[in-house]
Amino acid sequence: MADQTTARILVASNRGPVSFSTAADGSLSLRRGGGGLVSGLSAIDDPNAVWVCAALGEADRAAARRSPDGRLDRAGFEVGGQAVRMLDLDPEVFDRAYNGVANSTLWFLHHMLYATPTSPAFDRRAGEQWAGFRAYNAAFAEALAAEAAPGAAVLVQDYHLTLVPELLRELRPDLRIGYFLHIPWAPADYFRLLPDDRAAAVLTGVLGADRAGFHTRRWAEAFADCCEQVLGATVDRADLSVTHRGRTTRLGVHALGADGEFLRERAHRPDVDQRLAALRQQVGDRRTIVRVDRTELSKNIVRGLQAYRHLLRTRPEWHDRVVHVAFAYPSRQDLAEYREYTAEVRRISEEINAEFGTARWQPLILQVEDDFARSLAAYRLADVALVNPIRDGMNLVAKEVPVVSDAGCALVLSREAGAWPELAEDAIGINPYDVLGTADALHRALGMPVAERTERTKRLAAAATALPPQQWFLDQLAELSA
Repeated sequence: MADQTTARILVASNRGPVSFSTAADGSLSLRRGGGGLVSGLSAIDDPNAVWVCAALGEADRAAARRSPDGRLDRAGFEVGGQAVRMLDLDPEVFDRAYNGVANSTLWFLHHMLYATPTSPAFDRRAGEQWAGFRAYNAAFAEALAAEAAPGAAVLVQDYHLTLVPELLRELRPDLRIGYFLHIPWAPADYFRLLPDDRAAAVLTGVLGADRAGFHTRRWAEAFADCCEQVLGATVDRADLSVTHRGRTTRLGVHALGADGEFLRERAHRPDVDQRLAALRQQVGDRRTIVRVDRTELSKNIVRGLQAYRHLLRTRPEWHDRVVHVAFAYPSRQDLAEYREYTAEVRRISEEINAEFGTARWQPLILQVEDDFARSLAAYRLADVALVNPIRDGMNLVAKEVPVVSDAGCALVLSREAGAWPELAEDAIGINPYDVLGTADALHRALGMPVAERTERTKRLAAAATALPPQQWFLDQLAELSA
């Protein structure tokens, strides 16, 4: 086995670049993932780079157990030329950390999703979940400490690993540690819903990094406000830095862009062409309003459907002239709130088709299953893209649709999406809570002249691809190394 502590660059995230499933004969089948982080890491020209991630299911855990120290690359698994260390964590610890804290506490907190008359309630069970979260983060810190060469650069990703920078610094003070948050950061008054000790732990966890990155200045400043009000830290807003207990953490803003080259190539492969032909047959010569989202509470699918229903009720001129293509991929179905939300999306969709559908016109096409090729087909077909999150760290769909759209699309975009500052000039902005305002925006978008729509799409695509994933990653690495 190769020596440990040789990695000069390390990445840590809950989900890794590969996942496993078990075949009928008991063998393990490997699937390589996608997304901005995977694309970004491809820019690293270092054979000793290591990606540390968690095993997410039984097949992942089986693969990790077969690998020396969880190193998949040392067990003969083809992981795309990258070194991957997959952590075989106790399932109960993982559940408490992932479902109990990351997705049911920190996600709800930063997206401001709590129904505060009844939640959150930080009781004994919440304390057990927090202990699991600390153990989960400690396992990552220990694995990174074991893999990192002296003075290595470590890039810790997202809210699941909030505590890792501080824990890792305690183990390896020689390392250069970066942290990046892919979601929003809550304003200080809302952040203080957390118990005082946990609020402080979250903040000092991030401040263990030399540099903390965010998609927008708004989220960076919200983090700084929390540090100032909760910890009494010193904040330099001009320099975007936070000083606490003698250490200074610099804050960076990196607005992750769409991978235009990959999207344009992938969107014209045969499997996408086939799905596009099928969609065109369903839609006919009608206009299309397209949305592609996970059935995630923050994505605001229900209000989007309500807005479409209001459009049809108040603008009968669009009857038989428009189809809403809504692809809503199941998300976090192990949480009751998400199962109920997905059921509500289905219910409203059925009501819309029952109220307005005719023998020749199905006003809404809903599909609740994951199919990336079909999503790209919908992007190409879109006359209007509806992106209306309650709150979003960035939202790459808003950037991807203009890049892929065949004939240009009008973008209806929530002002609460992280992508809003970059795309606002050529998007139609909405308050995501305003159903009637969203319906009016859809009407305006559907009636936008073709020439205007085309020009806006060109500018949207240029803004969307200004910082592709590879450069986004390299910029953070360069700032950390400076």
